[in-house]
Parts: sequence; C-alpha cells; structure tokens
Amino acid sequence: MIILIRHGQTTTNAQGLLVGRSDPHLTELGERQARALAPYLEGVEEVWTSPLARARETAAIAFAGIEARVAEAFLEVDYGDLDGQPVSTLTGEEWRAFEHGHDRAFGGGESLAEVDRRVHGALETLLGDQGSLLHDPWRHLAVVSHVSPIKSATVWALGASPSTAWRTRLDNGSITTIAVRGATPQLVRFNLVPRLD
Repeated sequence: MIILIRHGQTTTNAQGLLVGRSDPHLTELGERQARALAPYLEGVEEVWTSPLARARETAAIAFAGIEARVAEAFLEVDYGDLDGQPVSTLTGEEWRAFEHGHDRAFGGGESLAEVDRRVHGALETLLGDQGSLLHDPWRHLAVVSHVSPIKSATVWALGASPSTAWRTRLDNGSITTIAVRGATPQLVRFNLVPRLD
C-alpha cells in the first residue's frame, strides 16, 4: 500500500496563506501532528518525501528510523505570484475559474493538470511494477507530501474527474491510503487525522 501523509501545520498554514514552493517550517502543533502519526504507520518500509522543509521535517519526526528519499513528483503546486498571499486574495469567482480550468496556472506558476501529470506518472510507474510496495499488502511505502499532490493521487485511485479534488478536504497531519486489487487502484482511507496527545 501507499500511505500518503500531509505534512504538519506550518507557520503559513496557521496564518491562512497560500503555501506552494515557499519553504516554511513546522509549528509546535505541526511537530505534535507528525509525532501522532506513528501508531498508524506499521509496516512502512520505505519513505518518500517532497523536497520542501515542512514535508522533510514531518518525515524525520514520524519515521525516525527510516531515511526518507526525496521524490520531486510529490512537490506542492507552484502558486507563482500567489505564493505567500492570503487565501482571501482570490475571490470566489477566481477560485471557480481554477476549479473549472484544470489547465489554468496559479499566479503564473503551475496548473493542477501539471501536478496530475507528475503525480499520476509516479503512481502509474508503481502500479506497473509488480515488485513495488504498492502491490504488497503487508509492506508499505509512505509518501510525505502536500494538499495538491495527495488530492491528485486520490483522484487517480478513484479514476474520477480531476474536478473531484475540489470536493475534498485534506487536513494537516492527515493520512490517506491507496492499495490495489488486481490491477485496479483503490482508495482505502482518506483524511484520517490522528488524535493529538
């Protein structure tokens, strides 16, 4: 199986900012969220992480005994000029334009279609490799990533329209699990948020 983990809270998440390629660190709450993941990660043998600090920090806390490998495919969407801006910068009409225009780039950065191409490509490679951990029910691959790549992976697993991602919510420190049955991906769990101590 693949266990997809959204990084813990960052300073910019706490401020309600759009966070793409900027590189904030985890807050104290984000570190607690990363520690709370541990009981749900039994069977993880390999860890991939986005190259951004918030994902790498989450991986280091949640998987203290496993060295994570950087996987560029699971990098957050590039918000371009919108990165670091308040979410409220965009009007409802502008958000709807992005929702219905999957090829439309955010702030001159990247479109969600581009995110899909890299994420789906990585997942298709795992699906096509019968020896990958995606095909093993007991040994798992964990990927520490961000909202857009994890939602993209969810859409891939469901074989759904890309716009389905806009109808989902993904919290900091959450777990989403994908498995396969035969040659068909399956969404096992979405947005499981461990309880904090």
